[in-house]
Amino acid sequence: MKKCILWGLAASPYQLKMQSLLDFTGHDWERWPQQAGRRSALSMILRLEVAKRRGTIQRFPAMSAEFDEYPAVPFYTDNGKNFYYDSSSMAHHLDQDPGRQASLLIPQDPRLAFICQLIDEAFDEFGLYMVHHMRWVGSAHTTPMGQMTAREFRRLLPPGVEPLLARRLYRRQVSRCPYLFSVAPQGYDAGVARDRTPPSRPGFPPTHALLDEAWRRYLAAMEHLLANQPYLLGGRFTLADASVYGQLGMNLVDPQAIAQLELLAPNTFRWLCAIRDGRQGEQGRADLGLTSSLKPLLGIITSTFVALMRQNEKAYENAVADGETVFNEAAFDRYRALYDGHLLGHPFRAVAKTFQVRVWRELKESWQALDVQDRNFLEQELLPDAGITFSPDNAL
Repeated sequence: MKKCILWGLAASPYQLKMQSLLDFTGHDWERWPQQAGRRSALSMILRLEVAKRRGTIQRFPAMSAEFDEYPAVPFYTDNGKNFYYDSSSMAHHLDQDPGRQASLLIPQDPRLAFICQLIDEAFDEFGLYMVHHMRWVGSAHTTPMGQMTAREFRRLLPPGVEPLLARRLYRRQVSRCPYLFSVAPQGYDAGVARDRTPPSRPGFPPTHALLDEAWRRYLAAMEHLLANQPYLLGGRFTLADASVYGQLGMNLVDPQAIAQLELLAPNTFRWLCAIRDGRQGEQGRADLGLTSSLKPLLGIITSTFVALMRQNEKAYENAVADGETVFNEAAFDRYRALYDGHLLGHPFRAVAKTFQVRVWRELKESWQALDVQDRNFLEQELLPDAGITFSPDNAL
């Protein structure tokens, strides 16, 4: 891969994930629009929009017309003509380089590859909810992301518009909290202006306590793991580490979240900072392996991500059977395709998300592709308390 242009924002955990993948593999990169000239950035926007309309932006594995939808950001390109999206897709893309066989981002061993995929998807899907919550709720007083994002667009804006964009971005992201699983209790007071206060939603149970608990349990599991090995799957960096970094590392600019990270998970905080600074290749041996140190992390992933994916898929299937055709954020805004569930003993209400159906079905396909001996090993040694088999027909 040539020098990579990333079209994205520092606010995006998937942008951070892609940066860490490129740093580990030794590729140069630039983040646009911040590092682009005005003319180049405008040209890139135009080419991206044309590629979206034509459906030529690529994903590996192939994009599903039924389940996937293009995000706002990030995208990547190595020549300004062919565009790609999906941060996990980048790892597959990078691993196609023949020179990468000694340190693949996605392990070749089937058991390691499955656990890597499980961790990657868990942080991409459920991890996003936790860190978005920690930014716009946990760091409501202090997050600088509105101003930071507006600065990244500075060269594309008319004079005087930057402060207005910063306020608009802040309000937009706060208003999206319920879609991203963070629902405030009725009458919630964050101590900030009303238009910056994370909202409740009529008919929706509050989920702040759920996300606070999940975030702390994920951090405790990471502390346990990093006390015993330098990276999630052993002695070196993989896609699993990139995904965890992308999500948790998003909060490294949110002052209140930083304080909590340093207090609750000092080893994890230092680990995140090392990856942020491009030092993920400096320590540890090159070997990978599955150890018992993974069990707490896989346990909380099973209790949150796996449980949520199963409930989401069932809700999607029920909605389709009832004739529903609108899903994801468009349905959420219209109070359609909603379902009720429980995680960690807490009730929630959410919208059926098609892209999460795809994620879950791909995981189940990967599980079924394993040899029986490999599935038995994972169930007995790392997932004994999961109460799941990842079987396609596994009941809720």
